[in-house]
Amino acid sequence: MSAHPRRPPAPSSGLTVRRRARTVSDRQRVESKERGRDAGRSRPRRPAGWLRSLFRVRSVAGQVFLLQVVVTVLVVVAALVVLVLQAQHNSTREARLRSMDVAKTFAYSPDTSSALAGPDPARTLQPLAERIRRGTGVDLVVVFSPDGVRYAHPDPSLIGTLVPAPHRPVGAPRTDAIETSEGLSEVSFVPVTGTDGTTLGSVAVGITVQKVASAAAEQLPVLLGTAAGAVALSAGGTALVSRRLLRQTRGLGPEEMTRMYDHHDAVLHAVREGVLITEDDGRLVLANDEALRLLNLPPDAEQRDVGDLGLDPGIVELLLSEETVTDEVRLSADRLLAINKRRTAPGDGRARNVVTLRDTTELRKLSGRAEMARERLTLLYDAGSRIGSTLNVVHTARELADVAVPRFADLVTVKLAEEVLRGEEPSGVPTGMCRVALSSVYADQPPVAVGERIPITADMPQARCMKSGRAVLETGPGAAETWRTLDAGRTERALDDDIHSLLAVPLRARGTILGVVDFWRSRRAESFDESDVPFAEELAAWAAVALDNARRYTREHTMAVTLQRSLLPRGLPELSALDVAHRYLPARAGVGGDWFDVIELSGARVALVVGDVVGHGLHAAATMGRLRTAVHNFATLDLPPDELLARLDDLVARLDREQVELDDEETILGATCLYVIYDPASGTCSMARAGHPPPAVVRPDSTVTFPDLPAGPPLGLGGLPFEAAEVQVPEGSRLVLYTDGLIEKRGRDLDVGLALLQNALSQPDLSPEQTCRAVLDALPPDHASDDIALLVARTRVLGTDQVADWGVSREASDVSRVRADVSRQLEAWGLTEVGFATELILSELVTNAIRYGSTPIHVRLLRDRHLICEVSDGSSTSPHLRYAATTDEGGRGLFLVARYAERWGTRYTATGKVIWTEQLLDGGRGEPEGTLSDDDLLAQWSDAAL
Repeated sequence: MSAHPRRPPAPSSGLTVRRRARTVSDRQRVESKERGRDAGRSRPRRPAGWLRSLFRVRSVAGQVFLLQVVVTVLVVVAALVVLVLQAQHNSTREARLRSMDVAKTFAYSPDTSSALAGPDPARTLQPLAERIRRGTGVDLVVVFSPDGVRYAHPDPSLIGTLVPAPHRPVGAPRTDAIETSEGLSEVSFVPVTGTDGTTLGSVAVGITVQKVASAAAEQLPVLLGTAAGAVALSAGGTALVSRRLLRQTRGLGPEEMTRMYDHHDAVLHAVREGVLITEDDGRLVLANDEALRLLNLPPDAEQRDVGDLGLDPGIVELLLSEETVTDEVRLSADRLLAINKRRTAPGDGRARNVVTLRDTTELRKLSGRAEMARERLTLLYDAGSRIGSTLNVVHTARELADVAVPRFADLVTVKLAEEVLRGEEPSGVPTGMCRVALSSVYADQPPVAVGERIPITADMPQARCMKSGRAVLETGPGAAETWRTLDAGRTERALDDDIHSLLAVPLRARGTILGVVDFWRSRRAESFDESDVPFAEELAAWAAVALDNARRYTREHTMAVTLQRSLLPRGLPELSALDVAHRYLPARAGVGGDWFDVIELSGARVALVVGDVVGHGLHAAATMGRLRTAVHNFATLDLPPDELLARLDDLVARLDREQVELDDEETILGATCLYVIYDPASGTCSMARAGHPPPAVVRPDSTVTFPDLPAGPPLGLGGLPFEAAEVQVPEGSRLVLYTDGLIEKRGRDLDVGLALLQNALSQPDLSPEQTCRAVLDALPPDHASDDIALLVARTRVLGTDQVADWGVSREASDVSRVRADVSRQLEAWGLTEVGFATELILSELVTNAIRYGSTPIHVRLLRDRHLICEVSDGSSTSPHLRYAATTDEGGRGLFLVARYAERWGTRYTATGKVIWTEQLLDGGRGEPEGTLSDDDLLAQWSDAAL
């Protein structure tokens, strides 16, 4: 039996003494002491009795009292000596300082230097020195000449005599301890100098050592009294402490106490029952060996708080409570303990708790099933909270594998049908399976390749479980063989531990088999049995619902992404007016409604469009496509920006009304748009916006401005009309259009985003592509919340050698002049191949303007990627192409225009209209070459007008 360190006496020490007294003499002595204590409780004990016991050196209390008194006396004596020496030192130091102060005051006085310079210094200085000596309390004031002759001295008989040479002051003031006529003194010497710096004499002021000693002696009674009080107080306190120690040790000597504690340890630590004693404040007073073993307590558990010992919270609560407990069973680690607890009040009156513990682990077999059921319920609860945290099929499968390891299986693999990974619903039993998740208790498990195809034959448990829709249990060699077939060479560590059981459970949701989950166990755990099958099926059912939700979301997301990509521009047209770059960054939250577009207009003009539909998903993407198509259609009509947005606003409002009439909750919650038309001939931008952020204009000198463009309401709200603004931009300027996802960010003010955008755009000599990169570097996108559309265009201007224009009068004869001027201009441009067709087109257009239009009439030629002819007049009436009969003399002019032009059309201006045509520079025609003649083509037209 192990011997423990010496402990203080246990609370029930009276009972313990009876157990430990093995000899007759021990028992008699203990019983005699107990009778004395009992008698002491009935009548007061006289002070002389406990004092005599206290002064008995044989007892522990007496030895402690004697030691404390000796130590106290030694400490007080040492302190007294130090205080006396310190007081004497302080008195001497004070005397030296006072003598120096008096000497300096006397030496530096003007009267002293005047007297020393006079004819009779002794007559003047002697009375003055005496007054100073009596007034300051010093014992000696002496004045010397430079040669050492005394001019003033307390003893008049020494005046005029020489002072010994060693005591004559030279140089700086100093203080010495020397023998004077007054006795041993502390003397300070200070020289007296004249106004010219010459030494006229010196002054010596001294205080006798006897006076210093008497000053220190005056403090001695106080020090002695204090020391005596300290000794008395310490002795009294020591006596009280020793008295209590005497009561606690029962007046026993060291040998008796040693023998008692040996007996105490032998009995307490030999029983096979744990014993704990705790104080009311939660402190553990005593724990025997069995208690340390049963509760897995550290060796230093005694004198520590019960709550700091790492015990089960239920046991801690029981130990700290005041209730009495009898055979209460509690679980601690892997043991079931029967606990008894009682309150006890020993002789000193302090109540404590005595706890006994018995190991009843065999009862665990009876409660094992209940505990397993509790663990399974906890695991199902955790699975419900952890599986399906995202709408990602692969991530959900990994969550299923992770939640089951190691609490249910040593290794879990999840295999899904290939259709599920694509978001599709499997038809029947899946034939193609892909492993998407693997979780294991083995740290060196290689990562699984997502999408790895797994061959599954009809005789394998996985195939059987998917066919029957129920879990299949495989144990013994069959499980190991199945593992080798599925995962040969992947997890050698698991094979080394010898997999011995498998539970293959189908993942079934809404009557459809999505895949299978395999639960494997190795020699680390017991084999699966039939009781594990219902739980595995329940866990798989929870996961199957989450997987099906993720699959359906994947399908919808794929459809939305496909729709969005089909609706966004696949590529931008080649433009001579603008150099364009763009970025589109989708949000992770779902498919968004941001879009951009670049549309070629007549007259070499280009339209830049950026829009945003609020929300995410299929509805936002579909709405974006409808708005983009509408913008294309309205742009074909060559509408100005404000009128185009007005028509787009009417369209959105009509779509909303249709949705409301159909009781459809998917209405357009909000849409914004910015429409910009750039004319390279004049270098102007006409723009309007509907609730959209304004564009940025970066001039060639890198100056960044945001045009003061009226905001206008978002589309579909109606109300105030939209307003357009026109901005003149120099060649080489950059137009930057963007959606609000670029500048808006959670936790950042909108003005801060605009400032960051302005700083990024102010970098000089950036191409549109470089500008896109600089902007996204300065404003990192928040992909989680909103998508971003960014469009950057650098402007070009048509040179004067690319534009030619003429005014036309209302005279018909002016047509031939225009044809001649145009012919000469085409010859100068080297476009003689298109001369005939151009003259024919302009002849018809100018003739129509003179006949049906109004002044002013104007003709303009633009040489760009196409040859553009424009005829404008002041009338808003547009000609219409009509079918002319074979007998009609007229009505074929516009038909000939359409025949020889690549494109033609009409656009309206604030002062009238412009009829325009485009031709290929190489002289080709708009329609493909064929064998039909013009008469054959004319024959296809009827007499009806368009």
